[in-house]
Amino acid sequence: MALPRKYSVLAPEILFPALRATFTKLDPRKMVRNPVMFVTEVGAVVTTVESLYATAHGESVGFVVQVAIWLWVTVLFANFAEALAEGRGRAQANALRRSRKKTFGRRLKPDGTTETVASELLRRGDIVVVPAHEIIPADGEIIAGAAMINESVITGESAPVLRESGGDRSAVTAGTTVLSDEIRVRVGADPGQGFLDRMIALIEAAERQKTPNEIALNILLSALTLVFLLVCFCLRPFGSYIHSYTPALASSAFSVTVLIALLVCLIPTTIGGLLSAIGIAGIDRMVQKNVLATSGKAVEAAGDIHVLLLDKTGTITHGNRRAVAFYPAPGVAEARLAEAAQLASLADETPEGRSIVALAEQAGCERRTIDDVPDATFVAFSAQTRMSGVDRAGVEIRKGAADVIAKLAGDLPGPVRDQVEAIARQGGTPLVVVVSTEVLGVIHLKDVVKEGLADRFARFRAMGIRTVMITGDNPLTAAAIAKEAGVDDFLAEAKPEDKLALIRKEQEAGYLVAMTGDGTNDAPALAQADVGVAMNSGTQAAKEAGNMVDLDSNPTKLIEIIETGKQMLMTRGALTTFSVANDVAKYFAIIPAMLIGAFPEIAPLNIMGLGSPASAILSAVIFNALIIICLVPLALRGVKFQARNAADVLRRNLLVYGVGGLVVPFIGIKLVDLVVYDLLHIV
Repeated sequence: MALPRKYSVLAPEILFPALRATFTKLDPRKMVRNPVMFVTEVGAVVTTVESLYATAHGESVGFVVQVAIWLWVTVLFANFAEALAEGRGRAQANALRRSRKKTFGRRLKPDGTTETVASELLRRGDIVVVPAHEIIPADGEIIAGAAMINESVITGESAPVLRESGGDRSAVTAGTTVLSDEIRVRVGADPGQGFLDRMIALIEAAERQKTPNEIALNILLSALTLVFLLVCFCLRPFGSYIHSYTPALASSAFSVTVLIALLVCLIPTTIGGLLSAIGIAGIDRMVQKNVLATSGKAVEAAGDIHVLLLDKTGTITHGNRRAVAFYPAPGVAEARLAEAAQLASLADETPEGRSIVALAEQAGCERRTIDDVPDATFVAFSAQTRMSGVDRAGVEIRKGAADVIAKLAGDLPGPVRDQVEAIARQGGTPLVVVVSTEVLGVIHLKDVVKEGLADRFARFRAMGIRTVMITGDNPLTAAAIAKEAGVDDFLAEAKPEDKLALIRKEQEAGYLVAMTGDGTNDAPALAQADVGVAMNSGTQAAKEAGNMVDLDSNPTKLIEIIETGKQMLMTRGALTTFSVANDVAKYFAIIPAMLIGAFPEIAPLNIMGLGSPASAILSAVIFNALIIICLVPLALRGVKFQARNAADVLRRNLLVYGVGGLVVPFIGIKLVDLVVYDLLHIV
């Protein structure tokens, strides 16, 4: 039941259903949702009927039939593009359905006993007991116990993860397997409303709702279509008027067929045919990144984000402080300090303690474990004592917070105290090592900033996106880490209500805000943010509050989400630019073809040197259909993401897709005309 990866659009399970859907989508009740293509379909129907009366209207039957055929092809190509995008999602959904197994759960009864029931009989609020090696039957939250869980069915990663009650890593998903211990889970979703059910419904794109930008663009395209519809309607009496005074003008120059061909070539059919596919492909790219977006609106909002709120721990830093240096006191060798620090840290099972042991080994100390020192008594680290150590041969070795060690040693030497203060000013954590009452030196712990983040933040800055680090650290430490990471601002000593207040402040200033979270206390802020990304490992409250869920529970995924959203917007903008620009060449093909009989002096407007009026019109219609299918791969793949600000992106679109949209159709229509006129001898 692992989340399917990218499917090729040429795969049989996608291609053949898409071909069938191409024809079922011809239903006018479906086509009317896309006004541009609905008008094209109506035009195809009218020209098909017109072909029966072509001779009576003084038109070539062959010409009318071919125009009708290519109008139908235009509609079918647009339907095919949408069907391909939907087909990839359906293939992923079908793979999930096929791999789902019928599961049973041990539901807890009021008397404390359990009963085995099918998973579809479990309801929200039920409590199930899941022992080791059994599959979790329903989405929920651990209320008792802790266990290692295999979530590969969701994330694709085989490494087990720890899930436990009472924290921010308590949520579990149906279909995952408990590998150790026993847990009790409170069911959080009724049958058919679970996480995988929502995933299947989303990636299947069965009931995809249009995003606000998509709706706005549809309104614009509809308005343009209406304008050109009125223009073409008015051209009919104009043509009759000209024909009455200009016998040289063929009676078919302003025929219904020619006017429909003109209308279809004038309206933005390219973007009209690809718009839905672009939106569906955007959601599909999120799925490929193991991100479940609850709607296309969330994906689109990610592309419009102005402010990123990023938790320090796990997002900007690796999540645990690491030992990076030993600073011995005057007269103390670094090797002696390293050895004492290692011994004092062997019983410290925290990530920080293990990093001290690793640093000591790098400094030349022999690798040791507790078993290698059998004659010693170890003191484990605890949050209450804030230190750890070992008693060996009557000697006490301790490592801990500076104030704690100062009490043990009576005081800290001046140079050691200065070093402690220097580390604190840098945003690090100083730990002091003492043997009996002799202070040996200081260990420098620091939050290690993840590699490459500074460059990524610089790229976002270039796009006009501001990054804000949120941390519970004091302002001094927060400022040091923010500077090293390259974020634009930080919020120190942050509490849940501070996050919510910051989001509201930014939104009141007109900015769109994105943030990540995994705990119940993050839920209000996730719900308030325009893009709230909840971790799959987090609480049920967090997952329900956000509008995206990261299946990998990787907080840095927010950066990729923003890039994917921007890529979708850039793709839509690029293809819209191309669609509008590529209509210009069609004007130079059809308008001269319609008027050259009455006004021979406009012959220079036939700058492409098209063979005849009939071939010019037909070539424009054929190119109009072919360009849609040529752009389908770009609509599904998306334009290449580049970290630039809006002005640079606009200039690039105008240069590449605007100029390209002007030039390519002139070449394409001419090439089509050579085939239509010279090979098929249409006159």
